[in-house]
Amino acid sequence: MSNKVNHVGSVGSIKGEVKREGQKAAFSPVMEALTRVGYGVRGLIYIMMGILALSFTLGKGGAPVDPKGAIAAIGTQPAGLVLLWVVLIGLVSYALWGVIRAVFDPLHKGKDAKGLFDRAGFLFSAAGYAILIPSTFSLASGSGSSSQSGASSQQSMMASIMSKPWGPWVIGLIGLAVIAVGLYQIYLGFDAKFDKQYQTYAMTAQEVKVATQLGRFGTAARGFVFGLVGVLVCTAAFQSNPNQPVGFDAALSSLMHQPYGVVLLGIVAVGLIAFGIYSMLSAVWFRAKSRS
Repeated sequence: MSNKVNHVGSVGSIKGEVKREGQKAAFSPVMEALTRVGYGVRGLIYIMMGILALSFTLGKGGAPVDPKGAIAAIGTQPAGLVLLWVVLIGLVSYALWGVIRAVFDPLHKGKDAKGLFDRAGFLFSAAGYAILIPSTFSLASGSGSSSQSGASSQQSMMASIMSKPWGPWVIGLIGLAVIAVGLYQIYLGFDAKFDKQYQTYAMTAQEVKVATQLGRFGTAARGFVFGLVGVLVCTAAFQSNPNQPVGFDAALSSLMHQPYGVVLLGIVAVGLIAFGIYSMLSAVWFRAKSRS
């Protein structure tokens, strides 16, 4: 019996040590610096998406793009190759930060229903940015494909799922989940508060005000686009149409077909730029702080 107790105790000790070492790495100065890069890269991607959508709205050419298309557009800028490697590092860093937020709970979301929902959202976010890593690496290393590969891969996946008898139901549930995410982000936009990862003590009252307003407007705009993506996914499921475009680019383009579409797309485009600027400010004011 004593050997069994000792064994259980040693296993618990090992788990505790692993957790402590994991927290030490997660909240190290290196990880904090990488996470700052991650927030900055997220901002750069959204600013590029907003600029391209706004340019399209103003009739200056181009078309709305999804995050993968925005990254490809970043690569065409001066020093584009350097920027692509920075974007790659930022994507890896932000995906890791999403896992850290979900596992170590540095924002103290807790284990109640709302806290677990938030932490699941962090994992969803991490997965969303991790998906962009392979294509970004291909572009940075010179073996990349066009910005349209994202839409092609989405439609291939939808076609594979819809080929099953239960496929449209699964796609429909995914669409509803994306709509829920979008609505939640819109709610956060109206109820925005600084998370505990921001050094509000290092900010002036005016900086807090400006950053908060940018965050509210930008988060609500991003949530609106997510909601549109979810509607497109649900439409594809209802029509059993795997060729239905369902990405950010399709959602933004669909606004042009609505009444006052130019105005709607222009407002959303400015909102995405605002969210990008907010992300850039997050990179400046971010702090990694473990539960103490």
